[in-house]
Amino acid sequence: MSTDQVTTRGDLLALTPESLAALTNRGLVKRATKELDRTGSAVVVDADGTVRGTFPDGTSSSLPTGGLSSGTCSCDASGVCRHLIGLVLAYQRHQGVTPPAEGTGSVSATASEVTYWSPGAFTDEQLTGHIGARLVAAARRAEHAGYLARVRRPTPVDPVPSVELGSATVRFLVPHDLGFVHTDAAAGTRDDVVALAVWAFRVADERAPDVPEVQVEVGGRGNEGGSGLEPTLVLADTVLRDGAVHLGPGIAAALADQERRLDTAGLRWPLLAVGELSEQLTAYQERSARYRPEALAGLILELHARHRAVVNGGASLRARVLGTEEAAETPLRRVRLDSLGARVSAVGEQRVVEIFYAHADTATVLVVRRSWDGDADGATLARRRVASATVGALAAGNLVTESAVRSASRAVRLATSRVAQTTVTPSQGRWDTLPDTLVVRDIKALAAELDALPPRVVRPRIEAELVRVVQVAQVLNVTYSPGQQRLDAIVVDTHGTPATVTATHSVAAPGRLDAIAAALAGTHGPILYISGTVHRSGGRVVIDPLAFSIDGALVVPELAPAAATHLESDPNDDPGGLAAALEDGRTLLTNVAHQGLLHLPATYPDRLRGAARGLTRLGLHRVAAAVEYFAATLGPDPGEVAVRAWVDAYLRVDVALDLC
Repeated sequence: MSTDQVTTRGDLLALTPESLAALTNRGLVKRATKELDRTGSAVVVDADGTVRGTFPDGTSSSLPTGGLSSGTCSCDASGVCRHLIGLVLAYQRHQGVTPPAEGTGSVSATASEVTYWSPGAFTDEQLTGHIGARLVAAARRAEHAGYLARVRRPTPVDPVPSVELGSATVRFLVPHDLGFVHTDAAAGTRDDVVALAVWAFRVADERAPDVPEVQVEVGGRGNEGGSGLEPTLVLADTVLRDGAVHLGPGIAAALADQERRLDTAGLRWPLLAVGELSEQLTAYQERSARYRPEALAGLILELHARHRAVVNGGASLRARVLGTEEAAETPLRRVRLDSLGARVSAVGEQRVVEIFYAHADTATVLVVRRSWDGDADGATLARRRVASATVGALAAGNLVTESAVRSASRAVRLATSRVAQTTVTPSQGRWDTLPDTLVVRDIKALAAELDALPPRVVRPRIEAELVRVVQVAQVLNVTYSPGQQRLDAIVVDTHGTPATVTATHSVAAPGRLDAIAAALAGTHGPILYISGTVHRSGGRVVIDPLAFSIDGALVVPELAPAAATHLESDPNDDPGGLAAALEDGRTLLTNVAHQGLLHLPATYPDRLRGAARGLTRLGLHRVAAAVEYFAATLGPDPGEVAVRAWVDAYLRVDVALDLC
């Protein structure tokens, strides 16, 4: 190896094998390392800092300043090739730098080795030079609408500063150099997020300069004094007054206009709500079983709740309530996804399969969803194919793909045109390696986290927002309630804190309860972890299970065939008076969206007052008062006051049900 060193390339010296793998892929780094170990490479450095190398096979490569993408190579590969990676490694070796072993990344860094710097120091001129004026302008529009970001500064554990945005995670791999910025979005699809991440660091530097990790809201100067939902609420109130039963055919066009307006404004969560509202009304008009009055009423409530949370200055940030920082879709780079199980449900005339995946790099849970017409059960659906694998393999496996496209709500679509670049391997349930934000080892801490959440109707519309992996130390008991076709079990963590595992029979997954009972009984071995949707009920954390990690294997109950398992009946098979009273009240309020405020029967106010008296006896005085007031606003021509009273009553009932 020869050299003519003129300038030291600090950017290349700062790259670790993990950084190179993030910018390219792990296989390419491994191959380049092996070839360099075997053959070596001649390296020279020009006066302007360009690093050049010649390999024994005659291939020549060069790396000017500005990042790997600015490099050139005489081989036939498109994009960054193994020779360019080998050139970086060869230059590091000649400079006497020994990078950490691949897989350790920067975790071994000491405090003295960490460069404490802020990407907020990049200027707008540097950003424009890096991503171009068009993308900076696009980022400015997003900043004007407002967005939420989680900023992480360099630490000895992770010396790479990063920003987690709604649409991507941005990592600044080399200090003070925009040429080595990595995002999990596919290259060239969302480069505007680099500017959004830099601006997020600027806000964090101003507001919390010494905090290692902080969540900030950036921008949001648009729509001052309002939420931007005002025209949408006018249409939602029309639906509430007329009801699904009496709406004319023109409502579909009006809703489509609102969807276009919300999309242009970047109000992602209201846009999704209006889309579902339109689907519900279409389902009613087509007399489809997909229509559910409670879903229709809930969507109208959600639009009002999001508007109120913004204009009343609620505790939730505007960007989080309205989803202004979310892109409709984001193509992902090569990602590894760890399965957390599946859910099978009957939706109208269809069967819907949802497969849940942990994306460790962003500490999020993503969902792959497919639907089929007919009444097939989970065991049958397990044999259906999605892309290059069966549903069963996807639900109990780990997925490595370059064809994933993530939606704003964290649903994932696997692009069929690139199926060959998707591989699935069986999962061993090694969930202990997932980020701490996804793995629950302390149920008491999880309960505190759930208690601190804002009401569901104003939270981000994330598909698997409350899917977690819960570590289990012991299963105490398992019971079955025949009247409710529900199985309950008490599990405890290593601290002895209990949680309830609850599963209800589903016609779409008839083998579910049998498989859960067998897993809890230890038929396959001791349970290490349970994945599922978590919530609070009756003062305790409740887990609706998706899968079980048992002795190096993953058990997915939803896809299991029906089996004859003896389930011990619960002698206290009681649905619970508090929840039942609230459910009755919500059903009454749901009828308004179905029949319409203008078309309610004469007996309806009396039924509301009866429900209010029942809620009062149970101690829910404010909820009862809201229901009573709504009854008082009804008359021959209920107007705006009645609409507001309905929203108040429904909101109180809905939130109480979430908490009980």
